[in-house]
Amino acid sequence: MKQKMVIRVHMTCDKCRSKAMGLVASIYGVERVEIQGDDRDQLAVVGDGVDAANLTACLRKKIGNADLLTVEAVVAEPKPKPASETGEASCPQQWYPGYYSWPAGTYSHCYPYSM
Repeated sequence: MKQKMVIRVHMTCDKCRSKAMGLVASIYGVERVEIQGDDRDQLAVVGDGVDAANLTACLRKKIGNADLLTVEAVVAEPKPKPASETGEASCPQQWYPGYYSWPAGTYSHCYPYSM
């Protein structure tokens, strides 16, 4: 289950912020880290299977004063339907994978050598 945690950390400079973000991002299960707040002193962490209390204790040990403000579950957003199911026409262009797969006759002016 994905969770969003907001942790207030005592960060006075950009070096402290980058150190805290790197520490949090290195934790297994963390998907996204953001800096929030008016004073840029809050870390918003989104992850799956992350222990909020352990993460806060780790920040206290490495950075300084850290307080866990909120922990809430993240609700998954519904994915939009593909264009084929909604009745819209798909892209008319065709993609050719690889370098040599383009038709030589149509694109002969693009190649410096003949195929």
